[in-house]
Amino acid sequence: MLSKQEINIVWLKRDLRTQDHLPLHLAEQSNLPYLIIFIFEPLMIDYDDTSLRHLQFQYHSILQMNKKLVSVNKVVKVLQTDIITALVSIQSQFIIKTIFSFQESGIKLTYDRDLFVRKFCNLNHIVWNESPRDGIIRGLKNRIGWDKQWFITMQSPIIVNRFKNQDDLKFTNLYPLHDSLQTSLATFPKSFQPAGEENAFNYLTSFINERSAYYNKHISKPSESRKSCGRISPFLSWGNISVKQAYQLLTNASYNSINKRSFTSILSRLKWRCHFIQKFEVDYTYENKCINAGYELLEHMSNEEYISAWKEARTGFPLVDACMKCLQETGWINFRMRAMLVSFFCHHLYQDWRAATHFLAKLFLDYEPGIHFTQFQMQAGTTGINTLRIYNPIKQSLDHDPDGSFIKKWLPILQPLPKELIHEPFKMSLMEQSMYGVFIGKNYPCPIVDLNFTGQRARKNIWGHRTNNLVRQESKRILGTHCR
Repeated sequence: MLSKQEINIVWLKRDLRTQDHLPLHLAEQSNLPYLIIFIFEPLMIDYDDTSLRHLQFQYHSILQMNKKLVSVNKVVKVLQTDIITALVSIQSQFIIKTIFSFQESGIKLTYDRDLFVRKFCNLNHIVWNESPRDGIIRGLKNRIGWDKQWFITMQSPIIVNRFKNQDDLKFTNLYPLHDSLQTSLATFPKSFQPAGEENAFNYLTSFINERSAYYNKHISKPSESRKSCGRISPFLSWGNISVKQAYQLLTNASYNSINKRSFTSILSRLKWRCHFIQKFEVDYTYENKCINAGYELLEHMSNEEYISAWKEARTGFPLVDACMKCLQETGWINFRMRAMLVSFFCHHLYQDWRAATHFLAKLFLDYEPGIHFTQFQMQAGTTGINTLRIYNPIKQSLDHDPDGSFIKKWLPILQPLPKELIHEPFKMSLMEQSMYGVFIGKNYPCPIVDLNFTGQRARKNIWGHRTNNLVRQESKRILGTHCR
């Protein structure tokens, strides 16, 4: 009877690239052949934060990886099952010595999954080598010294991955993609940013060479920001490019650029991005609990009519509805518009933030748990340490889409309106409605709330709640953990 072959495994998650990839580098340095695997796990696919657009982006990122790896006989093997079943299947064919992967700063579901994997590895005498990702430190209890260490990490050498040709591993994939999922993944809407490592560098290069010129000027504009922003967030979220790669390319480009302020700004946002992921790594309860426990005392009466109108772009406030339509179609809107959507939901509609987090997570092509949930709570005003921003969507519309071009693109029914009416169509007279063919309450909805009333209510309730003793105690705890 032939003995089973010893191998290593590289387990890909949010690191779908071939360069600056430490687990792949370590596997190459070992003296054993290795399998590269990616698993579409049913528990993750079915979870409330996952959507088809995420899975499609992952799948097409893998296809790009395989175009590079096929020449050295090391393509990514894609399975559809849970990780333990996958490992058992591989173990039935080989002797697994080491699993190489990055640590994942994800939701509790992925953390619990990893605990099972750790237990499985210990029981089966498998070494699991997990590498830190993007300067995020697992097990950190406070932020003392974190900033300094992050900059050291970002300035360390980028790994140049080189791949030796490998003899074919006779691996039988017992859990290939189901036909239905395979069909769904095969297509990728052109309205989304294209996936993969090559596209990540194309977007970053075009920003460096051209688009950075108006970065700061247009960063808050819903239309112009689509071109002038970096637009590398999906590639960072799914690991098509590492934060270190982006940081060093942007830093080097800034030296000879006339747009130094743009590069300084986007570099600060890379740092800010990791800052929030580190927060989530320290406390994953951001997903479903107010990080400041004092805000659990605030009651919000659920209004399904409000929630549905917000989700379906029927609020009667053009910029809110246009942003939702754009997000549904393209998977991306700029930061200010994201903040406005959350603020409108939590403050003007006065709904519990948890009723919206997973819905938006599914829409964001660049969904990253560590940013999404921490930012959501900051915008919802449940941290007790951040300034409360109650965005007025009409003011935002006037300030950042003055001619209504963004609104008209995503709400075609409002295209006939002049800029004087586009921001508050509900103020039109019956004669104006008839003239432009826009009938409030019929082919475009009436506003679902009175902004003056809802803004005052939110300020009174949320700002006023800061004097609560538990809120104050929690604020001190949060500052001690995250802001040193």
